[in-house]
Amino acid sequence: MAPAPATAADAPAQEALDGYFAPLAAARHVLLTTFKWGRTPVSIPARVVAHGDRAYFQTWSRSPTGRRLRDNDWVQVAPCAALGLYRYGPWLDATARLLAGEEASQAARRLARQHRRIRGARPVHYELRPRAAGAPGGQEAG
Repeated sequence: MAPAPATAADAPAQEALDGYFAPLAAARHVLLTTFKWGRTPVSIPARVVAHGDRAYFQTWSRSPTGRRLRDNDWVQVAPCAALGLYRYGPWLDATARLLAGEEASQAARRLARQHRRIRGARPVHYELRPRAAGAPGGQEAG
């Protein structure tokens, strides 16, 4: 168990260091691996923000990644360099959930604190949750 944060301002930083997505707390990008229908992995770099037992990332509304996530919510993530050429952390199994409304707005604000927005593209936001060991596709932990 980690020691309590010294001030209230340190609480969000400490919360990011605790939990399943702690290896992603310092990362600005993750190597996001989604799976095609035949379980073929496809990896791309994605912007990420870890917050406790949740992590948030964005992709674009009409991207192939978004289409794959509509069919299969199982993903693997690992911290990586901005271009995704170098992975520098462990793979974490997770379940991605498309956010809408206020949840998407909160995720967008969290991501905007660390990343600038690319003009002209409509981002969609996803939440990552820890995946139970051995859970079949579509089932999440907890």
